[in-house]
Amino acid sequence: MQGWESQLLETGFLGIFLCPLWTLSRLPRGTPPSRIVLWGFRWLIFRIMLGAGLIKIRGDRCWRDLTCMDFHYETQPVPNPAAYFLHQSPWWVHRGETLGNHFVELVVPFFIFLGRRMCVLHGALQILFQVILIISGNLSFLNWLTMVPSVACFDDATLGFLFPSGPSGLKYRVLKMQEEAARGAPAPLRYGCVVRQAVHLALAVLVAWLSVPVVLNLLSPTQIMNTSFNPLRIVNTYGAFGSITKERTEVILQGTAAPNASSPDAVWEDYEFKCKPGDPGRRPCLISPYHYRLDWLMWFAAFQTYEHNEWIIHLAGKLLANDASALSLLAVNPFEGRAPPRWLRGEHYRYKFSRPGGPHAAAGKWWLRKRIGPYFPPVSLRDLEDYFRSWEWPHPAVDVD
Repeated sequence: MQGWESQLLETGFLGIFLCPLWTLSRLPRGTPPSRIVLWGFRWLIFRIMLGAGLIKIRGDRCWRDLTCMDFHYETQPVPNPAAYFLHQSPWWVHRGETLGNHFVELVVPFFIFLGRRMCVLHGALQILFQVILIISGNLSFLNWLTMVPSVACFDDATLGFLFPSGPSGLKYRVLKMQEEAARGAPAPLRYGCVVRQAVHLALAVLVAWLSVPVVLNLLSPTQIMNTSFNPLRIVNTYGAFGSITKERTEVILQGTAAPNASSPDAVWEDYEFKCKPGDPGRRPCLISPYHYRLDWLMWFAAFQTYEHNEWIIHLAGKLLANDASALSLLAVNPFEGRAPPRWLRGEHYRYKFSRPGGPHAAAGKWWLRKRIGPYFPPVSLRDLEDYFRSWEWPHPAVDVD
């Protein structure tokens, strides 16, 4: 399970307890948001950010010598157009970005415990930080999701400007309820309220108990990120970019209709994915908060070998069979409208951003690429029969449509 999936699970779990069970009122008088649940969200954002900061300091040396941002925009999983220009920033800007990252992830989380104003400041800084990350890269829905627990850092006084002030509005009704509470007017105690309070107390005990190994992990010099120490996966440990790749490599899948894959006359044509770099002339995509999981997996595969990623051979077999479901995950099928390729191979390339104003950029190229060598050798459907059988995968049949 990816870190953002565990985070989605934990956020959704806490969200269950924000809602009263016995009323659909927009402002139920007897069941205000529980402080336990609000602090559960604050505890979540504290662990997310502090875990991300600690894994960086304990991980790649470039986070300590402040050089990681020299590489991040170019080598992140799926760069967007803004990343192309941010990568060109002067070195001192990148140093400032890295210091700012450390401040937000290692210092700001403790603002939660320093009173109302600092807690509100924490929420504002974390949301601003996530907005910056959204602008500078395609990190799926992760940044949008991370904003959710940050909202728990704002109280009614902070968010009041978002609501109309008329006598029939929610803001007016909340103020009246607060005035009644300030005068000491007792709220009617109902059976549902008692049950809800008991459930919230049980929630507090559960989260505290499940947080023990998570806190020990945060304090450990051998910290691990994006994992869970319980089968429920509702109190997890988080982290991101503990190490930074210093160069970008890509796996380019190519097919040919030639009978002989080793023939010098064989014409190899590239498959294009929906978002990951391929054609150097194609503009980086902008997809956040959407997530192209296959493009992310191809990013991981590029700095490993195909032996570590057997699924890529499975994908090759699907493409050799002109499988419609596999092709729907791609942007360009070079064999559309004709017979599928007889052979398919993976080529390994090194990619770098072109320089704005340079000759390559003037020619319309966002990327420069240089072949490293083969990623996996040419394969045909017949070659893959035994391989598919060993993995108990169904051997793909050629789709003639």
